Amino acid sequence: MVDPHPATVGDRLIDALLAAGVDHVFGIPGDYTLQLNRRVEERMQFVGTLDEQGAGFAADAYARLRGLGCVMVTWGVGGLKLVNSTAQAWAESSPVVVVSGAPGIAERADDPLLHHRVKGFDTQRRVMEQVTALTVELDDPATAPERIALAIATAIRRQKPVYIEIPRDVVSMPAPPLPVIPPERPADPALVADAVADAISVIRAASRPVIIAGIQVARLGLQAELDALARATGFPVAESLLGKSAVGSHHDWCIGVYAGALSTDAVRERVESSDCVLVLGARLTDLNTGMFTVNVSQSQSILAHPEALTVHRRSYPGVGLRELMHALTAEFPESSSPVDHPAPQPKATFNPTPGSPLGIASAFSAMRHHLGVGQTVLADPGDALFGSTMLDTEESGFIASGFYASLGFAVPGALGAGLARPDRRPVVIVGDGAFQMTGMEIAATARWGVHPVVIVLNNDGYGTERPMLEGGFNDIPALRYAALPQYLGFGVGVRAETEDAFDMALRDALADTSQLRVIEAIIPRHDVSPVLTRLTDALGKRARNDTEHPQA
Repeated sequence: MVDPHPATVGDRLIDALLAAGVDHVFGIPGDYTLQLNRRVEERMQFVGTLDEQGAGFAADAYARLRGLGCVMVTWGVGGLKLVNSTAQAWAESSPVVVVSGAPGIAERADDPLLHHRVKGFDTQRRVMEQVTALTVELDDPATAPERIALAIATAIRRQKPVYIEIPRDVVSMPAPPLPVIPPERPADPALVADAVADAISVIRAASRPVIIAGIQVARLGLQAELDALARATGFPVAESLLGKSAVGSHHDWCIGVYAGALSTDAVRERVESSDCVLVLGARLTDLNTGMFTVNVSQSQSILAHPEALTVHRRSYPGVGLRELMHALTAEFPESSSPVDHPAPQPKATFNPTPGSPLGIASAFSAMRHHLGVGQTVLADPGDALFGSTMLDTEESGFIASGFYASLGFAVPGALGAGLARPDRRPVVIVGDGAFQMTGMEIAATARWGVHPVVIVLNNDGYGTERPMLEGGFNDIPALRYAALPQYLGFGVGVRAETEDAFDMALRDALADTSQLRVIEAIIPRHDVSPVLTRLTDALGKRARNDTEHPQA
């Protein structure tokens, strides 16, 4: 008997997303994707944003918390707007499925100049090849389910974005069932045994081991193993900048963020005095290393990445972080006696001085006092990020573009974070320059029932760049950020110029979970954190050198 309602290519795509735990699809509709939009809306939540890049950032934040995210847009004007957010997902290992509608196969006959076209019909797909782990075109309904399954499996396995393009006339074509993609081939057992034995012998011979936990610990779901290892061994754990909250700073074994010169003296001393540093899933990027100011020798390090392990410069390709963590938790069971367990850190306090002008240091002191439990903190690049390194956050309670450093990520990211983890309220820390890029996405948060606290650090321009190289190019339009909720018709905005005003505004905002709260924190134009000062000194020296000694 013929099925009167056979499953279509569009159905198979939705089946695969739902099976992978994706309940929300972020995006903006367009005529090349309208039929797919309708099918998604019937079975999932299609979350419309104000701009495609905002949708991409929201899907990225969603993916970091749920394990997979999806953004869906139209061809050309929609898809090409996603290049930046997809590049961030690639750089920071966030598994986002980018779905783009496209002109139908039939309407491409005779090579017509259809709207949104750039060069050929493959231009967008070829661009996306540069920022994704896999691109597929669903141009044949017979093979579409296999390509869909492969793309989603690739995103999850490699923790990278993938791209799926679907011609609009293929969406409603009948398609066979989704295949089961076999698991990855395991690493060579003999090589794993040799690598693990080498690592364990180095660890046992050390007197002051320390762990640096990176973002891949969270991406691969290894937080429980790291917690067990830290408790069994007593090894203190520092987080990388990008990996902040991969394990959660509330653990008593977490000593803070290590990023070379950007770190506190106490964290630097503990890490740099170690005779065995286990670098678990942390990439050695310029920001992660404090502009390469880390003082950790590879000859005393064990570097574990998802697909490679290095023990004192001895390489074991194919043996990765997951294999090492499983072996270490077996080697050091919970019954082991802790040998170097750090004392729990007391909760930070903040006592505002009435009438005292607000500064960046006092603003973050207040935030450190009030934030921590029940929130997902999203920090934009600049002092919003660097000041946040001192905040206490729960496991996976901190999200930032800590390597790619794209301004404007945090506000739309709050939408994705709020839908991915509705049990945690998003708290956005963003500079005024970054807010002007994507800040209107607060309208989308209100529409979809997410009520973030948005703290705008208003220092009158691009404060991160002024210490590097001053100029009129760092100036931006002066906006009344606290007044935006009134003009938009929802939420509450407060302007805070003093320590006590900011402290009260933050208290009130966190207590009111029913609506958007915007706090405009007035920061002196040239007031920057010590962390940012150390970074911008290094970057400014580079910029001035480029100006004074341009390359031929």
